[in-house]
Amino acid sequence: MKLILFLIPLLLISFVIMTYCCTHSWDKTFPKSNKVIVKKISFPNRYGIQLTGDLYIPRNKLDSKLPAIAISGPFGAVKEQASGLYAQTLAEQGFITLAFDPSYTGESSGTPRHVASPDINTEDFSAAVDYLITLPEVDSNKIGILGICGFGGFALNAAANDPRIKATVTATMYDMSRVNANGYFDSLTQDKRYLLREELNNQRTEDFKNKKYAIAQGLPDKLTGEEPQFVKDYFGYYKTKRGYHKRSINSTSGWNKTSALSFINMPILSYISEIRSPVLLIHGEKAHSRYFSEDAYKKLTGKNKELLIIPEANHVDLYDNFNKIPFKKIVDFYSTNLK
Repeated sequence: MKLILFLIPLLLISFVIMTYCCTHSWDKTFPKSNKVIVKKISFPNRYGIQLTGDLYIPRNKLDSKLPAIAISGPFGAVKEQASGLYAQTLAEQGFITLAFDPSYTGESSGTPRHVASPDINTEDFSAAVDYLITLPEVDSNKIGILGICGFGGFALNAAANDPRIKATVTATMYDMSRVNANGYFDSLTQDKRYLLREELNNQRTEDFKNKKYAIAQGLPDKLTGEEPQFVKDYFGYYKTKRGYHKRSINSTSGWNKTSALSFINMPILSYISEIRSPVLLIHGEKAHSRYFSEDAYKKLTGKNKELLIIPEANHVDLYDNFNKIPFKKIVDFYSTNLK
């Protein structure tokens, strides 16, 4: 009996330790750095959606206010993937960074799940700026944003609308309005776009009848070998140990089918020529999506805009390939323009 009474506290302590380790374990797709402190935080956007993020704080620079960068993307990814990698790497260089899950995805709130919106996802960036501006550790006049893939387009849209954003970087940017309305390489005719609208609105009817939202097809669980190269590249990131995460839409399922409707009708890059703050667009030479950044760059005005093409890099190389991501260039850009 005495032995049992002695063992019970030990078992309880073991249970607490195991529970703590399970709930606080590192759940990212990249190794943890000992140069930064990471805090799970949340903040609301203007639509009442509670966004969840990871705040990365440099360990050795807590004695002064620091510049800050809000980061999100790729489209369909979560903060434990590429955006967290960028956030941790830039925090190691002295920036406070915030990698966040967009509305309706990951650990952020919003229903129905797996919905994207040109308006709300742009708002998500400005909501992140709201949060960073209020932090005592942050210099409120030195805030930038960084968008990866589809969130590169939202970042440009946010920069056009929010002068509090002092510098913007996009990596392997997608214009989600353009690709939904026009198809890849603008191959969709007006008649085909009409048929697409017809199909998606008929889906709305079915969703309403069924009281649930149909999910579009995501990446296949297996490759046949006949897929386009960019699909193989996506698979190599999202469906393998390299980048798989259980909360990532691209790793596990697909978007709400009718999400595409608002993008077809609402171009997100209409006013980027009015961005007055510095912008750096980064894209891979071999990326199928390269034309999005090249065409966006043509719309930008002023001498403080730059397009950087990375030799031999494909679209997903700029998610996590340290040999391709020009972190030194990114650090220099923010150091110069957030001062």
